[in-house]
Amino acid sequence: MLEIPVRFVGPGALPHYATPQSAGMDLRAHIEEPITLGVLERKIIPTGLSIALPEGYEAQVRPRSGLAAKNGVTVLNAPGTIDADYRGDIGVILVNLSNEPFTVAPQDRIAQLVIAQYSQVKWKAVEALPQSERGQGGFGSTGKK
Repeated sequence: MLEIPVRFVGPGALPHYATPQSAGMDLRAHIEEPITLGVLERKIIPTGLSIALPEGYEAQVRPRSGLAAKNGVTVLNAPGTIDADYRGDIGVILVNLSNEPFTVAPQDRIAQLVIAQYSQVKWKAVEALPQSERGQGGFGSTGKK
């Protein structure tokens, strides 16, 4: 299991996995007073969590499905990437896509955090790409079923 140094200034427990096979940990709103998002309004909500990821890892901030399905509130830049060299508070850009205001209360679960490995690439310029069965077809070109 990967150990990640963490600084947590929020009340309550550190983010944790809800079940043994969970991929993400819930992030909570580290706010002192409720924040209301108007219709189509977005705000950065702090979490009180700062981390030091090892090289080759990123943290992905993803929407909570229940918040999106029940309230029309989601993470605007999903997934938001936290780079390994970032040390500040992990803020969550929430947007209210519903037709009515939505209030975020202190300690509400607002997003999920997934830790993932990544690779950096070195581009190799070529005159032509190798052929594939799909070719240049995109945006639904493989059919509906």
